[in-house]
Amino acid sequence: MKTSQQISTNRIVYALAWVLLLWACNSDEQHYTTDAPEPLPVKSDLSRFDNGERVMMQAFYWDVEPRFEWWTTLTGKIEDWAASGIDRIWLPVATKGQSGEYSMGYDPSDYFDFGEFDQHGTVPTRFGTRAQLETLIREAHQNGLEVIADIVLNHNSGGGEEFNPYRNKNTYTHFDTTHGNASGKFDRSYKDFHPNSLHDHDEEALFFEEQDLCHHQPRVQEWLWKGENSIAHYYKDHMKFDGWRFDYVKGFGPWVVKAWNDEVGGFSVGEYWDGNAPDLAQWVEDSGSRAFDFACFYKLDEALDRQKDLRVLSGDMLRKIYPDKAVTFVSNHDTEKDENPENNISVTNKMLAYAYILTHDGYPTIFYSDFENTNYRTGLRALIRIHNSIASGDIEILYQGEKEYIMKRHGSEDNPGLILYMNIGTSNRQHTVSSNWKNTKLVDYAGRTNAWLITDDQGQVTIEAPAHNFAVWSVSEE
Repeated sequence: MKTSQQISTNRIVYALAWVLLLWACNSDEQHYTTDAPEPLPVKSDLSRFDNGERVMMQAFYWDVEPRFEWWTTLTGKIEDWAASGIDRIWLPVATKGQSGEYSMGYDPSDYFDFGEFDQHGTVPTRFGTRAQLETLIREAHQNGLEVIADIVLNHNSGGGEEFNPYRNKNTYTHFDTTHGNASGKFDRSYKDFHPNSLHDHDEEALFFEEQDLCHHQPRVQEWLWKGENSIAHYYKDHMKFDGWRFDYVKGFGPWVVKAWNDEVGGFSVGEYWDGNAPDLAQWVEDSGSRAFDFACFYKLDEALDRQKDLRVLSGDMLRKIYPDKAVTFVSNHDTEKDENPENNISVTNKMLAYAYILTHDGYPTIFYSDFENTNYRTGLRALIRIHNSIASGDIEILYQGEKEYIMKRHGSEDNPGLILYMNIGTSNRQHTVSSNWKNTKLVDYAGRTNAWLITDDQGQVTIEAPAHNFAVWSVSEE
């Protein structure tokens, strides 16, 4: 328990720090004289505390522009991203879709046309040519980044019309070299879609009723992952992709993802769009794959936007159940274009949400449009450095109220850890907490405040966070 004398001493030291800071800012020479009572503490080089953790970049947004140049645009950013602490880039669906030059790839037609066949009105995909994609992948690998392919296994588009006896009508389920499959690989007919001779639908919900792939058909399995020339093997062995982001995994059984990963391995994350953490955990258990933590996303949206109550963050999240399987995020290509405010986090609260995911456990994803936004870039770079260094050790919630959330990462013998202070109130706030550091100067590594603090001989300290903002406190340079 902190004594009144200790609290008073702490406040005096804190006040002195602010006086010194203001004096320095108003000084013509902007530095302290040698006889200053206390030199201002400086931040440590966080590379000293490299914890081995990194961050994934979602390297696209919906309807990227300019068309045909996206692979080249990304190639020019790889070196900077690698230096910023990114270790994987998640690319959009890289093959030809029914919408041709306007397709974002989620209407897949030819799984093997990476921008080299003239079909659907174009040779290149919206993103460019196969040669440009291969250049991007090589550049990423040379800079130590893995490349994640977006895989759509639930539905197909862009086939030719044929009579479908299982529906007693014509359906667009005829895929061959002249009907949406110019590569000549994985030709398909109505027999490969639902309903068929095996069953009417997969274990899970349907998406496109007429072109919903049947994953139980042996030849479909052979072309998707089992065969030497399957999509899985071709993408890994020929295109050199390192892992997979599986689209709309509610559209088929989790055994499909498990079978794919058992066959070719690599990083894997599924889009199981559900805010219920136990459901996400069940899918993770059944598939063996990571999953995007929609439960965390919706709790952040609720806490910051809808309820404006940080106590909501005590709710269930995948990262609290399986931290090593949770891929956390603040925004993506779908949420950013969703007009429902409950499906996206507001611009004013994005950095608070990023502060949360980049200091807690789970594997964070940064959205391209956020990182390339000059309003966020500096702050995101700082948070990524924090994540890759001092966001380490067990998590302890020190305080959680309507407007304040304070969390401690305990670090380790060689890593100091951190204290995150989120404040969604309309004024600066302070709170006295117990740290792991005794008689130590603290600074905010997130760069949201220039204040500095000193812990007492019991490790207690009165930390602060600016109004509607956050701070990430840790030890200063010795």
